[in-house]
Parts: sequence; C-alpha cells; structure tokens
Amino acid sequence: MNASFEARLKAQALGLGFDLAGIARLGPVATHEAFTDWLAQGFQGEMDYLQRGAELRADTTRPEPGMRSALVVALDYGGREPAGPVARYARGDDYHRLMWDRLDELLAWVRQERGGEIRGRSYVDTGPILERELARQAGLGWVGKNTMLINPSQGSFFFIGALFLELELEPDVPFAEDHCGTCTRCLEACPTQAFVAPRVMDARRCISYLTIESRSAIPDEFHHAMREHVYGCDICQDVCPWNVKFAQELREPAFAPRALLASKAAPALAQELLAMDEADFRDAFRGSAMKRAKLSGLQRNAAVVLSTPRRD
Repeated sequence: MNASFEARLKAQALGLGFDLAGIARLGPVATHEAFTDWLAQGFQGEMDYLQRGAELRADTTRPEPGMRSALVVALDYGGREPAGPVARYARGDDYHRLMWDRLDELLAWVRQERGGEIRGRSYVDTGPILERELARQAGLGWVGKNTMLINPSQGSFFFIGALFLELELEPDVPFAEDHCGTCTRCLEACPTQAFVAPRVMDARRCISYLTIESRSAIPDEFHHAMREHVYGCDICQDVCPWNVKFAQELREPAFAPRALLASKAAPALAQELLAMDEADFRDAFRGSAMKRAKLSGLQRNAAVVLSTPRRD
C-alpha cells in the first residue's frame, strides 16, 4: 500500500533534518483570547510588534489568504549542552535562515509531487502566528507551565517552524493531554519570578526579555538574578523533568557554539563584549541571532554582569 501524501511530506521533513513534523488545519485559534488578555495586562513590555499583529493571530488563515493547511516542524538545538551565559539557542548560527531554507526545499518538493505552482509560505518565529498553539494542533506537544512547547520524547529545546500550503491536507490529531501534572519546578526556579501563574509569563520580569528584547536600562531589582546571564536564560527549561530525561545532544553543526561563546563564564564574556567596537561586533556575530540585541544591548548586559556582586 502506498504511503499517503501527508506521510511522505512528514518523512521528507524528517529527512531534511527536522526532528518533529505534524500537520494542522488552519482556522480560528483557541488560545487567541488568552493572548489578547495577556497583551491587555501589558505583559509584552516593549514588544510592540505583538500588538500590531494581534488580530491576524486570531485565525491562521488570515496572515496569508488562501492557505488551508500547515506542516509544522521542530528543530532541536541541543538541550544537553552545558549551561552558560548565553542561552543555548543563540550560541551558533541564526536558526531563521537555516529553517527557512529547509522549508523552501519542502515547498519545492510539494510542487514537484503535486504538479503546478502550488502556493506556500514559510514562517519561522517572525509572522503573526501563535506558533506553539499551531504546533499543539499538529500533535507535536503541549504547552507547559513555563509557556514552552514540550514534546514527550524530545523535551522543549527546539525551534518551531511552519510551511503554510493552499492544499487541504489530512491533519494530525491535536495534542490534548497536559503532562505537567502537579509539577511546578519551572515556576519556582525562575530567579525573577516572571511567572504570574502557570502558563502566564510577565515578560517584563523575564531574563530573556530583559537581555534581548528590551532596549531600556535593566531595573536594579533584576541585577542579582542576571549575574550569570549575558544573553537569554534557560533556567525554566533546565529544571523541567521532561528535559532532564529527554533533552537531546547537539546534532545540528550550525548550532555549535562560536569560539567566543564556548566554555566562557559570564564575567569573561562580559569583559570581551565591553572591549568591542562596532566592527568587532559585526565580525564576531555575523550570522548570529545575538545581533538582535545590538552591541549596545550586549554591553548593557555585560555591565550589569560585571557590576553585580558574586557569591563565589
């Protein structure tokens, strides 16, 4: 018996190096009301782009009219890598380009298989889409109390991408179970108490937001919690039992740490960052997700790290 087109599409995604693949039907988003409530409380901080695309996020057919289905994929970035001053996802090359290129390959495969100029569009963390809910709809996992998508055999150290297609495809069964149970380790471990409730984060208190998204001075109340963090934070993932048991070794060469970021403690990296000028920064972080914070942001973070008393 021949495999279905959907099965072959998912197999093609895995063959290109993605770790998970599932199909979702596009339409109204069940979590949109919770998202708009989150925005109304100001928990997005300076991330104004979330407000601008709020209405498009209510229905996944809105961002690109005519699309009917989405192939949703996940790409692991190595949760077994040691903790450090830079979040694991940002230590190597920027994931956006790598995932876009692979999704474009998948679209080319779809066109070859189905014939004709079938319309499609790739999204990787940049469009007006509630990606974690779409991934849940595609059967890839559940949203944990730390707001991360968790897969029962993979943990949560992975990127999410989606290829929207104008094809009507048979969707996978949405992931309905919540496997967090009574566990609250992620909520308790957050050094800035960023979680106001399970699955509700006040981004303005999150170290990742403070060191990456925010362009303002970091409030004094968060300096001590930041003393080991130059860019991003993995604490709420590190303590999750699903990652303790199922996090993967780093397999994607593009995500291997750059020499500047490998095996460095926060103070040493902070000193190097403060010594950089713009030319040094461009050379050191060419093709890196860390360019998002700009040199001024990284040097702001570095100054906080070096000015905060250490216990060791």
